[in-house]
Amino acid sequence: MKSVLTSVLLVLLLAAASTRSRFAALDEVRLLANGLLQLGQSLREFVHKTRGQMNDIFQKINIFDRSFYQLSVLASEIRDEEEELKKTTLILQANNEEVKSLSLEINSKVEGILEERSRLQSKVGGLEEQLSSLSQGLVTSQQLAEIGTLREVIHSQEKSITELLRAVREQSDQLNDQRLQINSLEKKVGNSLAQETVKTPDSLTPEPPTLTPDSYTNFFVGCVFPIDLPSDCSDLFGRGRRVSGVYALKPTNLSRPFMAFCDMSKDGGVTVIQRRMDGTVNFDQTWQKYEDGFGDFQGEFWLGLKKMHALVARGNSILRIEVEDWKLGKRFVEYNLHLGGAESYYKIHLKQPMGDLPDAMTNQTGMMFSTKDQDNDSHQDSSCAASYTGGWWFNACGYANLNGRHVSVRPRWRPSRRAAFSPPVHPYGE
Repeated sequence: MKSVLTSVLLVLLLAAASTRSRFAALDEVRLLANGLLQLGQSLREFVHKTRGQMNDIFQKINIFDRSFYQLSVLASEIRDEEEELKKTTLILQANNEEVKSLSLEINSKVEGILEERSRLQSKVGGLEEQLSSLSQGLVTSQQLAEIGTLREVIHSQEKSITELLRAVREQSDQLNDQRLQINSLEKKVGNSLAQETVKTPDSLTPEPPTLTPDSYTNFFVGCVFPIDLPSDCSDLFGRGRRVSGVYALKPTNLSRPFMAFCDMSKDGGVTVIQRRMDGTVNFDQTWQKYEDGFGDFQGEFWLGLKKMHALVARGNSILRIEVEDWKLGKRFVEYNLHLGGAESYYKIHLKQPMGDLPDAMTNQTGMMFSTKDQDNDSHQDSSCAASYTGGWWFNACGYANLNGRHVSVRPRWRPSRRAAFSPPVHPYGE
């Protein structure tokens, strides 16, 4: 009996101990759960804060990327402007060297004329002494004629010397002006680089640089040109130039020169008056633009009606049109060319077509030039220039418009004393 009671007591004690152990474990679990909840809350707050910081960082990175891109565009534009300024400086330097050589040539001619003048004065003095030693009745008519001739020669030489001295002074002034222009351009290159680098991204306003044929003539404004510049590219070819490029030309009927592209590859020098290649230049321009010229000598351009008239005014001019099709096949046609002046609205006359390109210009001979704002065609109901775009010698409206809307063709059109074009043929103004 005693042993049975002892066993029951042990079971009860063990049960009590087991109960206490289980309750202690639940408290620890609750404590651990509470700690985990606090840790989760802290982690949630940390993640939320970190996410906000990351968003701020991404926004700053995006702003930096935009600023870097804008600065890259600005740097590219600055480099382009610097290249253009360098090209302009090279042109001025080349002109400066040419003017220097011409000035030296003038000085040598002036010295020769002065020596000739001194010799003639000595000869005249000797003749006058001979004349004074002879009686008036002994002076022959031949001697009197010789004296008169010598006096006229001296007078002519004095006028030539005066003109050459004036020319030397003008050349000296021109040299000084070009030196100032070169210095100004060099400063402009340095200043533009210094100023543009401090601009903020908000102030960026990129604009592509433009260059027209007339922009080259700005260097000649206010200058006098007593030296004989070539009248056209064939004249330049006759003086020994064989490299195609942009040259200064001065037809005799113009007061100042202009720049033009000379093709020296064949035909004794050709003055290119129009080039179409890729459609980068809009040829749907106003009357004033077509008179003055527009475009880029390195790409597409129109030389200008005023310059074209000056080039062909002497006569014996040939208009050569060269075109190239999609298969790189080339054809040409040539005409005897006469071009009227502004008073006739640059009326064109073409004769005797020759070449392997079908004639599409004959019905336009005798026509005046027309643009979208100057309608001179013979079409009664509408303006051909406005309908088909581009200035041209429209009839009503004709079969050719080499200044019309560009399609994917790469052509050339040119005349020689020759004035020259280079566009695609668009049979119906397309």
